[in-house]
Order: sequence, then structure tokens, then C-alpha cells
Amino acid sequence: MFDNARPLHPDPHNKPEPAPPAETAGPPQIHVVPGRPDAEDVFYAPPPLRTWPEGFQRAGADPGTGPEHTWSAGAGSLTPAVGHIPPPTPANGTPVPPSAMSAPTAVPAPPHVVPGGSGHVNGAARPTGSRDGMFTVPPTASVSANGVGTVSRRPSAAPAPTGTGPHAPLTTTPKPPRNPSGEPVVDPAVVRILKDRAAEQLHEFDKSAPGMTTGDREQRGRAIVAQVVAEWADITARERGISTTPAEDRAMARAVWDWLFRAGPLEPYLTDPAVENILVNGYDTVWVDYADRPRVQVPPLTASDEELRELLRDLARRHGSGERTLSTAQPTLALRLPDGSRLQAITEVTPHTYVTIRRHRVRDVRLAELIGLGTLDRTLAAFLGSLVRAKKNLIICGTQGVGKTSLLRALSHEIPRDERIGTFETELELFLHELGHLRQVVAIEAREGNGERGTDGKSAGELTIGELIPSALRMSLSRMIVGEVRSSEIVPMLRVMTNGEGGSMCTLHVREPDMIFDRIAELCLEYGAHMSPELAYRLASNAVDYVVFVRMIDETAIGGKRHRFVSHVLEVTGMGEHRRPAVNTIFAPTADDPRATARMYPSDMPDLIRAGFSPHLLDEPHGWRPLRLKLHQAG
Repeated sequence: MFDNARPLHPDPHNKPEPAPPAETAGPPQIHVVPGRPDAEDVFYAPPPLRTWPEGFQRAGADPGTGPEHTWSAGAGSLTPAVGHIPPPTPANGTPVPPSAMSAPTAVPAPPHVVPGGSGHVNGAARPTGSRDGMFTVPPTASVSANGVGTVSRRPSAAPAPTGTGPHAPLTTTPKPPRNPSGEPVVDPAVVRILKDRAAEQLHEFDKSAPGMTTGDREQRGRAIVAQVVAEWADITARERGISTTPAEDRAMARAVWDWLFRAGPLEPYLTDPAVENILVNGYDTVWVDYADRPRVQVPPLTASDEELRELLRDLARRHGSGERTLSTAQPTLALRLPDGSRLQAITEVTPHTYVTIRRHRVRDVRLAELIGLGTLDRTLAAFLGSLVRAKKNLIICGTQGVGKTSLLRALSHEIPRDERIGTFETELELFLHELGHLRQVVAIEAREGNGERGTDGKSAGELTIGELIPSALRMSLSRMIVGEVRSSEIVPMLRVMTNGEGGSMCTLHVREPDMIFDRIAELCLEYGAHMSPELAYRLASNAVDYVVFVRMIDETAIGGKRHRFVSHVLEVTGMGEHRRPAVNTIFAPTADDPRATARMYPSDMPDLIRAGFSPHLLDEPHGWRPLRLKLHQAG
């Protein structure tokens, strides 16, 4: 079944190369993890191997196969043993002269598969009951109730004899590399082979048990993964003479399981609460942004760019809605992962495949929790909550990653529970239809097209947010929330704000508060030739009631943290001078604090009082908790 399977431990040497004596390890390779001064692991290159003098064969090898290592057909090629090397036995039975054994020669070429072999692996008889192309399923492999499986290995090869001289066992054990989380790093090429073998067994099970539940399928998958990894560990121990550790077995089982049922090699980072972003610049260059420390480079996710693209296509098939894919005709991919993270990938038009994953560390959040996180103070939280209850139209602005979506999600908790609202997103990430605090949420997601773009710039089957909003107007929605306004959909959004009942909200990327209305005008101009800057400004002044600006100060590079907070709240009061929207600055930073502090009363205070706001809160001098910056700046 697996006669053409790739080696579990690919040998990078295509031709013989000189090797140091077998009793010593190769030169140490120091692996330093950026941002991890405590990472002191020394990764040793595998010890070089001894080859046999011409005319000799390894003890126990199949007769007539010559001096090279022999491998049974279909068993897969594993790394030749790096433990004790038994004394060579002459092919003709003549004693071996000491001079013929005194010096090693070169690393052998990759072992070959002998068709019709005698059922031996590295000179050892194949375990009874094994099938060509598959390892023996060990009876001791078991599955735990709360994990991917408990890997139990059969006894490894007999321990090598001790002693001195050229045939003494190697005394240096290669130290397994570890990733920044402290777990052993698994070889992506080995994971791929084990994953393929487990997937084939799982496919056979699917055919024999149609209609099974997801839980039953995953339970069977745990058993299959445990078996495959136990077999790998057994053969690895036989060939190396060194057993894999329980930590290595668990890491391998988890990696194979994640490929089959989760997000593959991305899963450990998606489940780490400290991870904010995952940045992939080709398969072998991966960086991770953490909330409380500088950016860290981590081990490669896959063994090649093609395997990385295969991972992305698999994620699109399992988790993408509509016709999401990654191909030559469709070189970009955007989708939401099961944990809510947003993935954006691009290939074909770039030298490598690039992937950016933005995680939502805070999902079901309320205004009170944002006070605890330092995003708001008590006065600001009460003020923003009253804006939502008073059905004011809001735009939340800021740069990427400052917390706009989290603030929008928190403000949604101020919407009355029985209101019927609609959400519009390119990839679902607000989760208002899942969180449960609103009883009627119509969650609408844009659909990507499939294939080449036409003369109108659209792919076949594509549906944009701007095209979906008019249809939603007939669904008796009291509010509309657009997760992120990126393009011409801002025009139908502003029209909904103008003509609807109020209370609609959206987010918008902009760098500074005084650029907000210019940014709105730029997006409006994408709507069509009949749109002008003057009309765009008028649309904005009639539609928007308040603008909330969120800022971030990132001090991770100097040993600090990322501080996210609201810095400005602007009230839009209509058209002003120069035919631009006029604003009142209700909250703004002070000379010694970059966070929003009350400056003045809004013009619509009666509306806010009816919504439960207490005006005296604006008279409190300061409600923020201390901002613990490493570097303070005035102004």
C-alpha cells in the first residue's frame, strides 16, 4: 500500500561524504531563539555512521545483498542506526583483520529497497503480522479519554554491549531540539508521512462506517494516530538503537492529530493564549507575536512551500465558507479558522507563500472587562454604553491590531437583547450569532468568487458586503453592524445609518483621528464616478453621530507590554466650514496621559441621559488606572 512512501527520516546526503569517528558526535549547532535568553539548548548533529570495508556485510543482513544496508520492500526507509554498531562479519567467513576496522570510511548513500526482500529490516526480522507498507499495529497502543492517544512501544532493540575500543557504543546522545514552548520539535517530513498513513486508515474506516458522528470519528482517529506513532517509535528505536522519549512521542502524536482534525502545525499557536499574530514568510521562516514580549522566530511549520499550500487548501476546504480556495487562478485566500482567528494568505504572485493569522485573544468581552484590561476607564465605558443604548451611529477607528473589533464586540452587549440586528463581514469574526447575548442575529458573510476576474473586476460567484446590504434592508433589522469597512461598501453603510433607526456601527482603518473623514471620502470615491468628495463629506456628516479612536503603544521591544486604549471620542455635529464635517472633541488625551479624558459635554446630552448616562461622570478628574509605560512622553 505504501511501497512508494517517502523515508520517515530523509537522508540529505546524496553521495558519500567524509565523516568523523563514530565515537564522537558532530559539531554542536547552537540554536538561539530570538527573545528567549533562557533558551540554552544545544542541538547536536546526528553522529556519523561507520561503513563496512569492501567485501563485508553487516551482521545479520540478508545473504547475497552485498555490503550495504538492506530494507524490506514497503517498510519505508528510516535513518540508519546511530547507536551501537556490531562488528562486521566477513562475507566469506574469514576473520576480520584489526586494520580493516580501525578507521571509518564514509556515510553510506541512502539505503535502497530490495524487491522481494526476505522480510528483514536492517537485518532484524520484520515483526510478525506486519503488512507491506505499514508498521505492525502494537497491541499496547491505547487511547486516553482526554488526549490524542497514549503511545506504548514494544521493547526496543537489545541494549548494546558496553566496553571500549572501536566497537564501543556511542556515548553522546543527540539532544532533541525544542520549540519556544518547550516541546520537542517534530520533523515536518515525518509528520507528513505518518499523517498520510493515518489518513488512509481513517478513510477506510469512513467507508466502513458511513454516517458516524464527529465524536465517533475523532475517537477512531485517536486510536489510529496512537497506533501509527507507536509503530514509528518502535522502528525508530530499532534503527537508531535509541528509544524516542515519551515527550517526543506525545509531540509527534499531537502533530499528526492536528493535521487530521485541527489546524495542523498552526494548532499549538492557535491554542496559546499569549499569541497575537502568526507571520509566515515561506514555509521555513515563521514568526510569532506575543502579547508580552518581542516577536519570536519559531521552527518551520512544514517541509516545503507546496506542503504549506496544501495545508492552506485543506483549511479552506474544512473551515472556509463558500468557494474559498488557493490556486493559480485564485492566489489569495481569506478565511476564519475554528478558533475565530483570521487568516490571510497569498501565493503565486510572491516568491514564497505568505500567511498572516490574526488571533482574537479576547472574544466574549464586556465593557467592564475592557476597564480591567486598561482599554477604557469607568467614565468612558459608561459614556460609550449610553451611545449604543441611545441608538447613536458609531464608527470605531484605529490602525491594525489595536482592538477595534474587541471594542465593537463589547459594545454589542449594550444592545437590548430582543432587538433584531444584522452583521456583515468578509470573514465572520464578531461571533455575535454565537455568543448568545442577542437573541436575533442575522450573520451575513461575503462570498469570494471562483476563477479569473472579469472586466468588472469580479470573480464568478463573488458577493460583496456592498451587494448584500440592500437585500438585508428587507429583513426587518433594527441595526446593522459591519465588521470592517474596507472599500465601496461604505456608501450603502452610510445610507443605512442615514435612513435607518440608528444604532448602527462599523470599524475603519485609519492612522490618526484627524484623517478619519478624508479616509471616508477616499472609500466613497471607489463607489462610482458620480461620487464626489463634497458628496462623501455630506454623507458622513449626516450619517455618523460619533467617532471613537483606539490607539496602541507597543513597548515589547524595550521589555514592556502592548497598551491598547481609547484616545479620542468625537461628536459629529453636521457640515462645518470648508464643506467638511464639524466635530466636538468630547474625549481627548491630556499633556501627560495619552488616554481619553473628558473635555466637554456633548450637544445631545438629553438623549444620553434618557439612555441612563449620569452627566456628573464627565466632571470626575480622572478615572483611569495607572498607565505603566517604560518610556513616558509629554504631549
